[in-house]
Amino acid sequence: MSDARVTGIGGEFAGVAGLALLIVDGALLGGIGLAFTPLHSGPVPVPMGALLSILILPWLVHRAADIDPRGAIAGAPLTAWLLVVTVLGLTGPGGDVLLPVTWQSLLLFAGGLGSGLLAVRRVLNTEDQRRLRQPGGGITKR
Repeated sequence: MSDARVTGIGGEFAGVAGLALLIVDGALLGGIGLAFTPLHSGPVPVPMGALLSILILPWLVHRAADIDPRGAIAGAPLTAWLLVVTVLGLTGPGGDVLLPVTWQSLLLFAGGLGSGLLAVRRVLNTEDQRRLRQPGGGITKR
């Protein structure tokens, strides 16, 4: 993760626009993950939606952390993904359930959520380490 943060008036707009784009990407990834969950290659189920979510969600979280390393901001793409997977998966369009009770659905939900949470944890740990290395950033006695 780079240490360059978006600053300045134009930089703030670019940061907000970039974060909004990452949140939309997280939501789209949730929809694509749901669409690709029941994918089969012949008789063999291929969990492509889960694999895409597991691989792409950490990248989205780390790119959001490049804009702002706070946990709520860095985890915004994960939150959008989780919201889309939960809402569309359990109460899909027209009352259809897009998240059937199969191992692929469990892999999509648990794998995507797990990889995203691990990425948020890594972001928070990195930010804590960076803060502790700064002069006066450690624990001070009163």
